[in-house]
Amino acid sequence: MHTMNPLPDPNKDTLLHSPLFAPLHPVISRLQSDGFPALAALNAELDQQPIVVESGYTLRFVEQGVGKLAFEAQYEPRCYLTGEVQTRRDNWHDLLNAWVWLTFPRAKAAINLRHYQALMSDAVTESQRGAVRDTSTLVDESGVIVAYADEELAGLLRDFQWKTLFWQRREQVQSSMGFYLFGHGLYEKALQPYVGMTGQGLLLAVVAEFFSWSQPRQLAHLDERLAEYLADPDHCRNTRELSPVPLLGIPGWTTDNQSESYYDNTDYFRPGRRR
Repeated sequence: MHTMNPLPDPNKDTLLHSPLFAPLHPVISRLQSDGFPALAALNAELDQQPIVVESGYTLRFVEQGVGKLAFEAQYEPRCYLTGEVQTRRDNWHDLLNAWVWLTFPRAKAAINLRHYQALMSDAVTESQRGAVRDTSTLVDESGVIVAYADEELAGLLRDFQWKTLFWQRREQVQSSMGFYLFGHGLYEKALQPYVGMTGQGLLLAVVAEFFSWSQPRQLAHLDERLAEYLADPDHCRNTRELSPVPLLGIPGWTTDNQSESYYDNTDYFRPGRRR
Protein backbone atom coordinates (compact mmCIF):
# COMPACT_ATOMS: atom_id res chain seq x y z
CA MET A 1 0.00 0.00 0.00
CA HIS A 2 1.25 3.48 -0.83
CA THR A 3 2.06 5.66 2.18
CA MET A 4 2.31 9.41 1.87
CA ASN A 5 4.86 11.59 3.60
CA PRO A 6 3.60 14.69 5.44
CA LEU A 7 2.35 17.13 2.83
CA PRO A 8 4.33 20.33 2.29
CA ASP A 9 2.66 23.72 2.58
CA PRO A 10 1.41 25.21 -0.71
CA ASN A 11 4.22 26.40 -2.98
CA LYS A 12 2.98 28.39 -5.94
CA ASP A 13 5.88 27.64 -8.31
CA THR A 14 5.83 23.91 -7.59
CA LEU A 15 2.11 23.68 -8.32
CA LEU A 16 2.37 25.79 -11.48
CA HIS A 17 5.05 23.43 -12.84
CA SER A 18 2.98 20.27 -12.33
CA PRO A 19 0.96 19.07 -15.36
CA LEU A 20 -1.41 17.29 -12.98
CA PHE A 21 -2.50 20.66 -11.55
CA ALA A 22 -2.99 22.32 -14.96
CA PRO A 23 -6.77 22.89 -14.55
CA LEU A 24 -6.11 24.74 -11.27
CA HIS A 25 -3.25 26.85 -12.65
CA PRO A 26 -5.44 29.93 -13.33
CA VAL A 27 -6.55 29.99 -9.66
CA ILE A 28 -3.10 29.12 -8.30
CA SER A 29 -1.45 31.83 -10.41
CA ARG A 30 -3.54 34.44 -8.56
CA LEU A 31 -2.15 33.43 -5.14
CA GLN A 32 -0.51 36.39 -3.43
CA SER A 33 2.06 34.24 -1.61
CA ASP A 34 3.03 30.70 -0.69
CA GLY A 35 1.28 28.95 2.18
CA PHE A 36 -2.41 28.34 2.84
CA PRO A 37 -4.66 31.23 1.79
CA ALA A 38 -7.08 32.51 4.42
CA LEU A 39 -10.83 32.10 3.99
CA ALA A 40 -11.01 35.82 3.24
CA ALA A 41 -8.70 35.32 0.24
CA LEU A 42 -10.83 32.47 -1.09
CA ASN A 43 -13.97 34.56 -0.66
CA ALA A 44 -12.27 37.46 -2.44
CA GLU A 45 -12.05 35.12 -5.46
CA LEU A 46 -15.81 34.64 -5.19
CA ASP A 47 -16.30 38.41 -5.12
CA GLN A 48 -14.59 38.55 -8.51
CA GLN A 49 -16.33 35.46 -9.85
CA PRO A 50 -19.64 34.82 -8.02
CA ILE A 51 -20.82 31.21 -7.92
CA VAL A 52 -24.41 30.16 -7.30
CA VAL A 53 -25.44 26.70 -6.05
CA GLU A 54 -28.48 24.94 -7.52
CA SER A 55 -30.81 26.29 -4.82
CA GLY A 56 -29.99 29.86 -5.91
CA TYR A 57 -27.79 30.83 -2.98
CA THR A 58 -24.43 32.50 -3.55
CA LEU A 59 -21.43 30.40 -2.57
CA ARG A 60 -19.21 31.37 0.38
CA PHE A 61 -16.38 29.53 2.11
CA VAL A 62 -16.98 29.39 5.88
CA GLU A 63 -15.37 27.85 8.98
CA GLN A 64 -15.97 24.16 9.57
CA GLY A 65 -18.83 23.38 11.96
CA VAL A 66 -17.89 21.50 15.15
CA GLY A 67 -19.52 18.71 17.12
CA LYS A 68 -22.42 16.55 15.99
CA LEU A 69 -24.23 18.57 13.35
CA ALA A 70 -27.94 18.59 12.56
CA PHE A 71 -28.85 17.43 9.04
CA GLU A 72 -29.14 20.94 7.59
CA ALA A 73 -25.75 21.88 9.08
CA GLN A 74 -23.91 18.92 7.54
CA TYR A 75 -21.58 19.53 4.61
CA GLU A 76 -23.75 18.80 1.54
CA PRO A 77 -27.12 19.99 2.95
CA ARG A 78 -25.60 23.23 4.27
CA CYS A 79 -23.93 23.88 0.93
CA TYR A 80 -27.22 23.36 -0.92
CA LEU A 81 -29.49 25.13 1.59
CA THR A 82 -27.30 28.18 2.27
CA GLY A 83 -24.44 28.20 -0.27
CA GLU A 84 -21.94 27.83 2.60
CA VAL A 85 -19.01 25.48 1.96
CA GLN A 86 -17.41 24.39 5.24
CA THR A 87 -13.64 24.76 4.89
CA ARG A 88 -10.99 23.88 7.46
CA ARG A 89 -8.02 26.23 7.88
CA ASP A 90 -4.59 25.12 6.67
CA ASN A 91 -6.07 21.91 5.26
CA TRP A 92 -5.01 20.63 1.84
CA HIS A 93 -8.17 18.60 1.21
CA ASP A 94 -10.47 21.55 1.82
CA LEU A 95 -8.26 24.05 -0.01
CA LEU A 96 -8.20 21.82 -3.10
CA ASN A 97 -11.98 21.45 -2.83
CA ALA A 98 -12.27 25.26 -2.83
CA TRP A 99 -9.97 25.56 -5.85
CA VAL A 100 -12.06 22.99 -7.74
CA TRP A 101 -15.21 24.99 -6.91
CA LEU A 102 -13.52 28.07 -8.41
CA THR A 103 -12.51 26.11 -11.52
CA PHE A 104 -15.58 23.92 -12.18
CA PRO A 105 -18.41 25.78 -10.37
CA ARG A 106 -21.35 24.41 -12.34
CA ALA A 107 -20.20 20.79 -12.13
CA LYS A 108 -19.57 21.10 -8.39
CA ALA A 109 -23.03 22.60 -7.89
CA ALA A 110 -24.54 19.72 -9.89
CA ILE A 111 -22.78 17.16 -7.68
CA ASN A 112 -23.94 18.99 -4.55
CA LEU A 113 -27.55 18.81 -5.82
CA ARG A 114 -27.19 15.07 -6.51
CA HIS A 115 -25.90 14.51 -2.97
CA TYR A 116 -28.69 16.59 -1.43
CA GLN A 117 -31.42 14.83 -3.40
CA ALA A 118 -29.98 11.40 -2.56
CA LEU A 119 -29.73 12.33 1.14
CA MET A 120 -33.34 13.52 1.14
CA SER A 121 -34.56 10.31 -0.48
CA ASP A 122 -32.38 8.29 1.94
CA ALA A 123 -33.96 10.17 4.84
CA VAL A 124 -37.42 9.21 3.56
CA THR A 125 -36.63 5.56 2.88
CA GLU A 126 -34.01 5.15 5.64
CA SER A 127 -31.97 3.23 3.06
CA GLN A 128 -28.20 2.90 3.16
CA ARG A 129 -25.99 5.23 1.14
CA GLY A 130 -26.97 4.35 -2.41
CA ALA A 131 -25.12 3.75 -5.65
CA VAL A 132 -25.92 7.29 -6.85
CA ARG A 133 -24.18 8.83 -3.83
CA ASP A 134 -21.27 6.41 -4.17
CA THR A 135 -20.78 7.37 -7.80
CA SER A 136 -21.19 11.09 -7.09
CA THR A 137 -18.61 10.81 -4.29
CA LEU A 138 -16.19 8.96 -6.56
CA VAL A 139 -16.44 11.71 -9.20
CA ASP A 140 -16.12 14.42 -6.55
CA GLU A 141 -13.09 12.86 -4.85
CA SER A 142 -11.30 10.92 -7.61
CA GLY A 143 -12.82 12.04 -10.91
CA VAL A 144 -10.80 12.92 -13.99
CA ILE A 145 -12.52 14.42 -17.02
CA VAL A 146 -11.32 12.70 -20.20
CA ALA A 147 -12.08 14.90 -23.21
CA TYR A 148 -11.68 13.11 -26.52
CA ALA A 149 -12.18 13.88 -30.20
CA ASP A 150 -11.26 10.40 -31.44
CA GLU A 151 -13.69 7.57 -30.67
CA GLU A 152 -11.01 4.94 -31.26
CA LEU A 153 -8.82 6.39 -28.51
CA ALA A 154 -11.77 6.41 -26.11
CA GLY A 155 -12.37 2.75 -26.95
CA LEU A 156 -8.75 1.87 -26.15
CA LEU A 157 -9.07 3.59 -22.77
CA ARG A 158 -12.34 1.86 -21.95
CA ASP A 159 -10.81 -1.50 -22.96
CA PHE A 160 -7.68 -1.06 -20.79
CA GLN A 161 -5.37 -1.07 -23.84
CA TRP A 162 -2.87 1.12 -22.03
CA LYS A 163 0.31 0.42 -24.01
CA THR A 164 -1.48 0.80 -27.33
CA LEU A 165 -3.11 4.02 -26.15
CA PHE A 166 -0.30 5.77 -24.30
CA TRP A 167 2.69 4.45 -26.27
CA GLN A 168 1.73 3.38 -29.78
CA ARG A 169 -0.91 6.09 -30.19
CA ARG A 170 1.03 8.63 -28.12
CA GLU A 171 0.95 11.47 -30.68
CA GLN A 172 -2.78 11.09 -31.26
CA VAL A 173 -3.40 11.09 -27.50
CA GLN A 174 -1.47 14.35 -27.20
CA SER A 175 -3.46 15.99 -30.01
CA SER A 176 -6.95 14.46 -29.60
CA MET A 177 -7.35 13.62 -25.92
CA GLY A 178 -7.15 15.71 -22.75
CA PHE A 179 -7.09 14.70 -19.09
CA TYR A 180 -8.36 17.19 -16.50
CA LEU A 181 -8.25 16.25 -12.82
CA PHE A 182 -11.55 17.10 -11.14
CA GLY A 183 -11.60 15.21 -7.82
CA HIS A 184 -10.07 17.16 -4.96
CA GLY A 185 -8.96 13.92 -3.28
CA LEU A 186 -7.08 13.10 -6.48
CA TYR A 187 -5.39 16.51 -6.44
CA GLU A 188 -4.29 15.76 -2.88
CA LYS A 189 -2.61 12.57 -4.10
CA ALA A 190 -1.06 14.56 -6.97
CA LEU A 191 0.93 16.55 -4.41
CA GLN A 192 3.07 13.39 -4.11
CA PRO A 193 2.51 11.45 -7.37
CA TYR A 194 3.23 7.71 -7.24
CA VAL A 195 3.03 4.69 -9.52
CA GLY A 196 -0.40 3.22 -8.80
CA MET A 197 -2.15 6.59 -8.74
CA THR A 198 -5.42 6.13 -10.61
CA GLY A 199 -8.30 8.46 -11.41
CA GLN A 200 -11.91 7.59 -12.18
CA GLY A 201 -12.41 8.74 -15.76
CA LEU A 202 -15.61 10.33 -16.96
CA LEU A 203 -15.35 10.46 -20.76
CA LEU A 204 -16.81 13.41 -22.67
CA ALA A 205 -16.68 13.65 -26.47
CA VAL A 206 -15.58 17.06 -27.79
CA VAL A 207 -15.08 18.61 -31.23
CA ALA A 208 -11.55 18.40 -32.66
CA GLU A 209 -11.19 22.20 -32.42
CA PHE A 210 -11.50 21.93 -28.63
CA PHE A 211 -7.79 21.16 -28.37
CA SER A 212 -6.82 24.44 -30.05
CA TRP A 213 -8.99 26.55 -27.71
CA SER A 214 -7.51 28.62 -24.88
CA GLN A 215 -7.39 26.94 -21.49
CA PRO A 216 -10.11 29.18 -19.96
CA ARG A 217 -12.46 28.29 -22.84
CA GLN A 218 -11.67 24.57 -22.49
CA LEU A 219 -12.32 24.62 -18.74
CA ALA A 220 -15.58 26.57 -19.08
CA HIS A 221 -16.78 24.16 -21.78
CA LEU A 222 -15.94 21.08 -19.71
CA ASP A 223 -17.60 22.61 -16.64
CA GLU A 224 -20.79 23.16 -18.62
CA ARG A 225 -20.68 19.71 -20.23
CA LEU A 226 -20.04 17.90 -16.96
CA ALA A 227 -22.79 19.85 -15.19
CA GLU A 228 -25.25 18.89 -17.95
CA TYR A 229 -24.11 15.26 -17.76
CA LEU A 230 -24.57 15.15 -13.98
CA ALA A 231 -27.96 16.86 -14.19
CA ASP A 232 -29.32 13.86 -16.12
CA PRO A 233 -30.65 11.40 -13.50
CA ASP A 234 -29.86 8.50 -15.86
CA HIS A 235 -26.12 9.29 -15.62
CA CYS A 236 -23.67 8.25 -12.91
CA ARG A 237 -25.98 5.76 -11.28
CA ASN A 238 -23.26 3.11 -10.95
CA THR A 239 -19.52 3.32 -10.35
CA ARG A 240 -18.96 1.04 -13.36
CA GLU A 241 -19.84 3.99 -15.62
CA LEU A 242 -16.42 5.41 -14.73
CA SER A 243 -13.23 4.17 -16.42
CA PRO A 244 -10.01 3.78 -14.39
CA VAL A 245 -7.19 6.02 -15.68
CA PRO A 246 -3.58 5.25 -14.57
CA LEU A 247 -2.57 8.90 -14.42
CA LEU A 248 1.20 8.50 -14.60
CA GLY A 249 0.76 6.74 -17.92
CA ILE A 250 -0.49 9.92 -19.56
CA PRO A 251 2.21 11.22 -21.93
CA GLY A 252 4.18 14.03 -20.32
CA TRP A 253 2.84 13.53 -16.80
CA THR A 254 6.07 11.87 -15.62
CA THR A 255 9.46 11.64 -17.31
CA ASP A 256 9.47 7.90 -16.50
CA ASN A 257 6.85 7.15 -19.17
CA GLN A 258 9.16 8.17 -22.03
CA SER A 259 10.25 4.53 -22.45
CA GLU A 260 8.10 1.73 -23.83
CA SER A 261 9.01 -0.70 -21.03
CA TYR A 262 7.33 1.60 -18.49
CA TYR A 263 3.97 0.35 -19.76
CA ASP A 264 4.88 -3.31 -19.10
CA ASN A 265 4.09 -2.89 -15.38
CA THR A 266 0.81 -4.81 -15.29
CA ASP A 267 0.35 -4.11 -11.58
CA TYR A 268 -0.28 -0.51 -12.63
CA PHE A 269 -1.46 -0.90 -16.23
CA ARG A 270 -3.94 -3.64 -15.51
CA PRO A 271 -5.38 -5.58 -18.44
CA GLY A 272 -9.01 -5.36 -17.40
CA ARG A 273 -11.60 -5.00 -14.66
CA ARG A 274 -11.41 -7.49 -11.84
CA ARG A 275 -14.59 -9.50 -11.80
